[in-house]
Amino acid sequence: MESAVPCVTSYGKFAYVYDELMADMPYPQWLAFAEAAWERLGKPKTVAELGCGTGSLTIPLAKAGYQMTGIDLSSDMLAVAQQKLEELPRGLAFLREGSVRWIRQDMREWELPEPVDSVISFCDSLNYVLDENGIASVFKRTYEGLKPGGSFLFDVHHPSTLIRYAEEQPFVMDEPSVSYIWTCDLDEPRMEIEHHLSIFVSEAPGSDRYRRFDEVHVQRAYDPEWMAEELRSAGFRQVQVYADFEWIPAGNEAQRLFYVAVK
Repeated sequence: MESAVPCVTSYGKFAYVYDELMADMPYPQWLAFAEAAWERLGKPKTVAELGCGTGSLTIPLAKAGYQMTGIDLSSDMLAVAQQKLEELPRGLAFLREGSVRWIRQDMREWELPEPVDSVISFCDSLNYVLDENGIASVFKRTYEGLKPGGSFLFDVHHPSTLIRYAEEQPFVMDEPSVSYIWTCDLDEPRMEIEHHLSIFVSEAPGSDRYRRFDEVHVQRAYDPEWMAEELRSAGFRQVQVYADFEWIPAGNEAQRLFYVAVK
């Protein structure tokens, strides 16, 4: 199981230590999965990312030549993403001149002035949508926001992953600049989990003084077949579900479910 804290889309102080805490997340694998999907389905020109966070996928995809729109509920996350964009080397200045745009929106209600070729939402962002109607709204909005033939790629935790989190907690990270203690409470009938994090951030390099702040993040996992049927109900076709970054059918042993749907 991944050791980093769960992905989030709308939290303040957390945004400014997010990248350090998430440094060991498999971003290259998400990028590779998207590229492989587009090789199969057709290369997009315009891509929207729901729950883009600090742009750790949005910016590399823009570097690869895609016209990117990063959508997130958190203004703090988007501020960090923009700062990362502005700190790119001078030779990548073109990315600051229209290849990337950031928009603060709720993924359940997102919309752009024009449809895009593909929509992605990785790092289990949809697990933060806590009711069935919200999931249905994301799917409906995404279908409406895609061009005909456009693709929707996303991953979510399998329900069994939340059970493993509850069984294997607590989790601890202890680094010189930032540390955390992470515990979980699982409502198994609802398959909803609360992640309780106490985060300690060094006041300055080499300092032995730390500032503490606490976060509670909630995720919910859904029945995989229900998710696939909701995609079809929204209008998507060719709905496929894969396991853990691999192009193999997802079973109950999968930790992450990867959905690939076409409008």
